[in-house]
Amino acid sequence: MATQHSLTSLNLGQVGLFFCFLIGLTAAAPQPKNILFLGDSITAGYGLEPSQAYPALIQEKIDAKKWMFRTVNAGQSGDTSAGGLNRMDWLLRSRVDILVLELGGNDGLRGLPPETTRQNLQAIIELTRKKYPQVKIILAGMKVPPNMGADYAKKFATIYTDLAKKHDALLIPFVLEHVGGIRELNLPDGIHPTAKGHEIVAANVWKVLEPLLQSLTSK
Repeated sequence: MATQHSLTSLNLGQVGLFFCFLIGLTAAAPQPKNILFLGDSITAGYGLEPSQAYPALIQEKIDAKKWMFRTVNAGQSGDTSAGGLNRMDWLLRSRVDILVLELGGNDGLRGLPPETTRQNLQAIIELTRKKYPQVKIILAGMKVPPNMGADYAKKFATIYTDLAKKHDALLIPFVLEHVGGIRELNLPDGIHPTAKGHEIVAANVWKVLEPLLQSLTSK
């Protein structure tokens, strides 16, 4: 019995050491950096499976390169810049290393004052930088339909270029480039991209995001 007890104690000790070793390995393993996609129905992939939305397609591109980044889709259909701002306290509970900010489209469709949209987007950037000073910001530019008027469209378009310069952020000039207004690349509502449309949106985003990820990976 004494021999059996000793062997049991020894086995338990070995198991304990083994688990300590595993915990040590886990702690030492590099953790992926988080890319937060904060947006509206475009980011959410309205009308499609989550795997067809452009953030998921970006994750596929990252995985193909075996880079240590994880995409987080915080797209919410119908969201405005104010709605995104209201969600920031909750979203910032998890670490954000890169913020891809795709909001403002619904503001424009509703004819909200461009200055209000600008202030909300700026507040989102400032809150994120305050919590995570090293965060990288990418602004996904949007445009409004011609029926909103030339003056309004011009003021709206400058929101993204001005904020990118002011906050040293990267800019995707128009996230729906080669998709917006093209019937076969949008759902019957004429607003939301199809799965093929999201592939093009992902390419638009990747053009700006890939060099950033490459630079962070090489450090």
